[in-house]
Amino acid sequence: MVSTVIGAVPAAIPEPFLRAQSVPGKFFLMFFAIFFFALVFGLVLFLASLFKGKNGERVQGALFVGPAVVLLAIGLMYPAILTINQSLRGRSGEGGLTLSNYSAMFTQPELLLVLRNTALWVILVPILATSIGLIYAILIDRARGEAFAKALIFLPMAISMVGAGIIWKFVYQYKQTSRPQIGLLNAVLKLLGFETQQFLINAPLNTFMLIIVMVWIQAGFAMTVLSAAIKAIPDEIIEAAKLDGVQAFKMFRYITLPSIRAALVVVVTTIGIGTLKVFDIVRTMTGGQFDTSVVANEFYSQSFRFNAPGLGAALAVLLFILVIPIVTYNIIQMRKEA
Repeated sequence: MVSTVIGAVPAAIPEPFLRAQSVPGKFFLMFFAIFFFALVFGLVLFLASLFKGKNGERVQGALFVGPAVVLLAIGLMYPAILTINQSLRGRSGEGGLTLSNYSAMFTQPELLLVLRNTALWVILVPILATSIGLIYAILIDRARGEAFAKALIFLPMAISMVGAGIIWKFVYQYKQTSRPQIGLLNAVLKLLGFETQQFLINAPLNTFMLIIVMVWIQAGFAMTVLSAAIKAIPDEIIEAAKLDGVQAFKMFRYITLPSIRAALVVVVTTIGIGTLKVFDIVRTMTGGQFDTSVVANEFYSQSFRFNAPGLGAALAVLLFILVIPIVTYNIIQMRKEA
């Protein structure tokens, strides 16, 4: 980007200015980027206006999609190819082709633990968050104060993952039982006469305590989407079921659940993808220590802390491969519902 800008402006402009090391330089790069975007967009519109008819519509579609495809190729496909290549070059990311990094992921005990933790996250978080969101959506549907009740459970969605991690780190804060407690959970335990616990250190309990944070965040998203789906069920169907004497559980089993199936798929897969890439919570609360690391956190650690970019690249490739089936299933289900 910098080299492109340097080649596009007069040589009289000083180099620090081109590298945006000063305030005027930053403003120049910002306006240049806006101008370049407007220029490309205007050129696309001008070329699209030259083509008419059915064949012209195809050309127009290609012109509008073309810049996005180019940006995807430069910003996504090319880095992906480089990452795959680096993952096949040994632990350091250099040397000849080898599968040693992929072999290490499935043979080294510490990396197997990372995969186990990731599996726990991906299985538990979507199930728990979706279940809690669905139950909550059903219970408060058309109830008094519904809007306020929804706002309460949706509020965590407005908090960043890092912010949520810091909040819950205080909730889990540990001090000896004899000392005053600042951690909410240990304060409750002490009040009930139990010994305080180190929730973020004792494995495997600490992994489940981190999972609770993600469930707390995602339950609001599940509730919002599923509540909208429940409200979209035609009143005629519900009234007809009530007239036939259908009880609450059967109403849920045979009316509500089939009607919101598409929304459930979207919620579960969306939360699943987000959970598979979870990084912020683990990094903020434990740093991946005490057997709590997951694939995304381990990718960061191997690449930037342990000087093993090749192994880090292999973990990134694994993360990408694991996302593909979830996305594919989501697309297939959405097409079936279309």
